Amino acid sequence: MSGEDHTERRTLRRNIKDLPPQAWFLMGGSFVNRFGSFVVPFLVLYLRSRGFSIAESGAAVAAYGGGDMVAGALGGYLADRFGRKNTIAVSMFGSAAAMISLSQVHVYAGIMALAFLAGLVSEARRPASLALLTDMVPRDQRVTAFAVLRLVENVAFAGGIALGGFLANSSFLWLFFGDAASSVVFGAVAVLALPEGRRTSRRDEAERGGYRILLKDRNFVLFLGATVLLAFVYFQQQATLPLHVRRSGLTNADFGLLLSLNGLLVVLFELPLSSVTMRHAGRKVIAIGFLLVGLGFGLTAVAHSMALLAMTVAIWTIGEMIAAPVSYAYVADIAPEHMRGRYQGLYGLVFSSGAIFGPAMGTFLFQRGEAGFWALCGTLGLAAALLVLGGQRARPETADDTPLESNGSPQSSVLPSRG
Repeated sequence: MSGEDHTERRTLRRNIKDLPPQAWFLMGGSFVNRFGSFVVPFLVLYLRSRGFSIAESGAAVAAYGGGDMVAGALGGYLADRFGRKNTIAVSMFGSAAAMISLSQVHVYAGIMALAFLAGLVSEARRPASLALLTDMVPRDQRVTAFAVLRLVENVAFAGGIALGGFLANSSFLWLFFGDAASSVVFGAVAVLALPEGRRTSRRDEAERGGYRILLKDRNFVLFLGATVLLAFVYFQQQATLPLHVRRSGLTNADFGLLLSLNGLLVVLFELPLSSVTMRHAGRKVIAIGFLLVGLGFGLTAVAHSMALLAMTVAIWTIGEMIAAPVSYAYVADIAPEHMRGRYQGLYGLVFSSGAIFGPAMGTFLFQRGEAGFWALCGTLGLAAALLVLGGQRARPETADDTPLESNGSPQSSVLPSRG
């Protein structure tokens, strides 16, 4: 059977049906963990209720974000060297302990340290989860698999944040204990139901190379550079977009509705859209997505009504839906088998960095010229797209891409690639 025939048979429904049972356990654990991620969205309000200033409360959230960034690199390394399953379990049980400890500490220095630690251990599971999903799913099903994972986590967060508000009204302690409980559940799922995944021995690491291979990977380096630019633009939704909304004479509630539109579109349309994007070359799809994100934010300069702003949000949300699942799959496809965790970890680190430098630099530039700032966002989206297109064709499928059986061993056969 030719690769072309196989591609024609591939549909969204079939890809979902063909996901291995262990992938559903992984997604189920991710759903529970994401649903129970109560603490961070309410951390500022919790600390304010304890008498800390706005600046101190915000710094604690930033400390969590710093731990999140480090978790990308550390979690990726652990996933490759000590195993995906082990990394997820340690991350989740460590997260539970960190959240409980954070609820019991009242000294500010201790809160800052534990917030950083909580970000580190809580998010270390992500590159391991992505690497394990890559291990289990054949190349031509990965866009669907990552789209399903994103859908699961987005739905879980939307439901969880609503429940978190009710818990916070009763007692902030419920947030910490609920967050910890969700982590324990995912940790137990990892121990009991997930395969080991691939693991790189010290000898194999020495023979095949570590981070020096990554630095020589032109495709990945260009993709990371593009992601830096894209992340700067994307995280303006948390900083300069609300400022623009208020300057346009709209309310805080209007801004909330705009972000709700983003979430609603992602939940309703990202998975169906992946049935189209999975059939096309990854770099071109990602470039289109990055370009649309830049275009959507760039057009904000001329959008001052609710209708026009909703249109711009729809444009950059379409770009997000096009690019996000394919980006995860693209990183999985180009990563050497023994580096999958580190590739996903560094991709996560680079994207997460936008949550820190994007708002800081964005607000600085926004104050010095709003029209020019939005034009810059559009230009950065274009530059990001061009950087992605500057890469070369991804390596052909090899034996390393053979998905795993439930016992963690490669299957004896693999479906042919799309070519």
